[in-house]
Amino acid sequence: MKLLVAADFHGSIEASRKVSEKSKRLEVDAIIVCGDVTHFGSLKDAETILAPLTALDLPVLYVPGNCDPSQLAETQIAGAANLHGKCQKLGDVAFIGLGGSLTSPYYSWFELSETQIRNMLEQSWDKCPAKAWSVVVSHAPPRDTSVDLAFSRVHAGSVSLRAFIEERKPSVVFCGHIHEARGIDHLGDTLVVNPGAVRHGKYALANITDKIEVKLDSL
Repeated sequence: MKLLVAADFHGSIEASRKVSEKSKRLEVDAIIVCGDVTHFGSLKDAETILAPLTALDLPVLYVPGNCDPSQLAETQIAGAANLHGKCQKLGDVAFIGLGGSLTSPYYSWFELSETQIRNMLEQSWDKCPAKAWSVVVSHAPPRDTSVDLAFSRVHAGSVSLRAFIEERKPSVVFCGHIHEARGIDHLGDTLVVNPGAVRHGKYALANITDKIEVKLDSL
């Protein structure tokens, strides 16, 4: 299974169009969106930004980010699957979702406490059938990794997400949120990938066969 993984559109329809074009050229099997579809926009804005992706005959799996309206966590956009608090299986791969980000002093639109994050992850995991590969799609990264290190040198990820990864051992975690922390890390055997901000032309390409291979690329 070939996946194009993108995060942090922040309202850029141009980025969405480029993702659509790249997905067609690469002949991917699905598109994964790790939140911040809008930049403090409306549900209609989210639908507009995702439209170039949902126009493709491909599965589009998404979670909302902290800059999206919180209602997006409860909304189903035509042509896309909202993963927040849910499980979606494609072939032998099970995807679970966590939207929003950790509570912060900045009061963005969709923030969760560590307890809410852990409960949401467990809720999603429990809904999954038996799976050969398990994928967490999260806007927030796990704490104390290379993919949650902000410019201020503060680790801004979630402790609960990290604990969940260490206990449940998913195959791979795709996240975003910290634009400057683009990279690939490991927590045990779990691959953790922050593709960077697609608004700035960054994305990741993942291949899941008998193993998982991920590379970071630009549109």
